[in-house]
Amino acid sequence: MATVVTSDEIYQRYLAKAIREILRLEHEVAETADGQPVAQPTGHPLGTILLLKFGPQAPELQEGVAFHGRAGHALKKSLERLRVDPREVFGTNCVKFAGADEQLSHSWLNRELRIVQPKLVVVMGDDALDFLNGSDFPLSHPLDATLGELQQFTPTIEALVVPDIDLSLDEQPAKTAFWNAFTPIGDWWAALPPY
Repeated sequence: MATVVTSDEIYQRYLAKAIREILRLEHEVAETADGQPVAQPTGHPLGTILLLKFGPQAPELQEGVAFHGRAGHALKKSLERLRVDPREVFGTNCVKFAGADEQLSHSWLNRELRIVQPKLVVVMGDDALDFLNGSDFPLSHPLDATLGELQQFTPTIEALVVPDIDLSLDEQPAKTAFWNAFTPIGDWWAALPPY
């Protein structure tokens, strides 16, 4: 007799696989860093939204977690204000540690995109945009530097380009520019089907 597998069971299997693959990648990154401080990705391994910035700041390296510190706090508050569930977000840096090999960093990012399978990638800053465009992710289209407009990255992944969060925290005009480019996430999230 055939066993019926529910959609919840299928999701749990995908989640378990994603967790294993992310942990394997984190181990590989740490091993390659050879003792240097590393900012590992953070968030849901099957996140609907993937936040991407270029490189880690000192608090991220100190804690070993991407988006730790002021940028992460600001993003969490922004997502909550837009009524986006922060638990559905995965955050990572293009470069995980100082001096990381660029080709290897591209392959790590491509693996993260393949594992997480986000529906939206939020690209923060010109450096992250150039890096993502140079990653040659399968079926991807180069993204324009147009801020705050949804673009098609792959047939199944949209993208939103915003200013670098790390450069947007101290001066009001920079905060406003970031917020204005970031707010379309709220409407995008609200339009998602409830399944």
